[in-house]
Amino acid sequence: MTRPSDAACCTSALRATGFPFALVAAFFLIAGLSQPAQSQTLSVLHSFTGGSDGGQPAAGPTLDRSGNLYGTTYQGGNLSDCDGGCGVVYKLTLHGSSWTLNPLYSFTDTGDGYFPTSTVTIATDGTLYGTTGEGGTAFNVHPRAAACASIICPWMEATIQQFHSEPSGGLIFDAAGNLYGTTANGGNRNCGGGCGTVFELSPNGSGWTGTLLYSFTGGSDGQNPVGPLAMDSAGNLYGATAIGGTGGGYGTVFKLTNSGSGWTQTVLYSFQNGNDGEYPAGGVVLDQSGNLYGATPYGGENRGGTVYELTPSGGDYTFNVLYGLSGGGGPYSSLTIDNDGNLYGTTFYDGAHGAGSVFKLTQSNGNWTLTDLYDFMDENDGGMPRGSVALDASGNIFGTTSSGGNDQQGVVFEITP
Repeated sequence: MTRPSDAACCTSALRATGFPFALVAAFFLIAGLSQPAQSQTLSVLHSFTGGSDGGQPAAGPTLDRSGNLYGTTYQGGNLSDCDGGCGVVYKLTLHGSSWTLNPLYSFTDTGDGYFPTSTVTIATDGTLYGTTGEGGTAFNVHPRAAACASIICPWMEATIQQFHSEPSGGLIFDAAGNLYGTTANGGNRNCGGGCGTVFELSPNGSGWTGTLLYSFTGGSDGQNPVGPLAMDSAGNLYGATAIGGTGGGYGTVFKLTNSGSGWTQTVLYSFQNGNDGEYPAGGVVLDQSGNLYGATPYGGENRGGTVYELTPSGGDYTFNVLYGLSGGGGPYSSLTIDNDGNLYGTTFYDGAHGAGSVFKLTQSNGNWTLTDLYDFMDENDGGMPRGSVALDASGNIFGTTSSGGNDQQGVVFEITP
């Protein structure tokens, strides 16, 4: 197995969907513009080397209740595997005033998968759950039973599901401990390698049972979901497909409802390649009123992607563009919402230096205002952020970049207000 290029790292999930090649190329060839940057402080918590600590993270970090950060890198780890490393699960812990990175697990491509591109999910017992973009696995990583005296201690990995397709987004839990996720391909073969699926993993005492909830057809229902799902209090699932739909194939937002005897899929919106944007690569997030928020990496009034809202109204949903971004490649991931309803996201190739940015959208009197929190330079500060950001209780923002840093292998960063 050969080492893929940096471009392959950052667009692996999109390439798996059958995205138009010209679109993928445009993400890497067009320099971005930006909104005026605000005064924020960015600190690099870790600069990846591409070695045992990992390299080129394609997913954002996850915070636990103690303030530790967990995540995956697309490459790095044991360099004898995958000709440059199959990827790493890592933990970042604050000791005094500095952060220490602990590589918890290095993938090997011996049944455990390789090249993880999704965020990890933390169970109540501290076990981490995630997926690998290649090799088709859902996995968990947990501490060893015996105590470890060192600060840096490897964890144990278990493959809980082997797929014949490529799980694309991260996993989410329901209240009963079941996991839900998507595959970018597989399922209905109308699309060659499959149009993508939504699945459930249920603990059965000795392992996990996988259930196919929905298989996309590549028609009006959409094709190739590459982002994570969201779940409401009633157990309904929401997500986006990168292509397909009734608007010319530019993607959809969908809902899956469990009737007790099966799951029913409903398309809430089909993108039209207008001011609404096109090819949503992330999922959606829910606020407390049931409104859905998401983003597209391309299209829109200013051609740099869009941030959108879907509001429930009488059984239907009303679509509204909250902001049209400027540049050559907007958000590749889902947004993050805080307790006040503010939205946060990253752009991959927008920004003053064409290396991506971090932004915040704030609502006041029905209007949304965008604040550009930071523009990356693809130098020691990092560049090309592909994943979502995480927020702590103090309003600090944590994220990753897929490139830049001391060794051009990406960084973990913090932005403080």
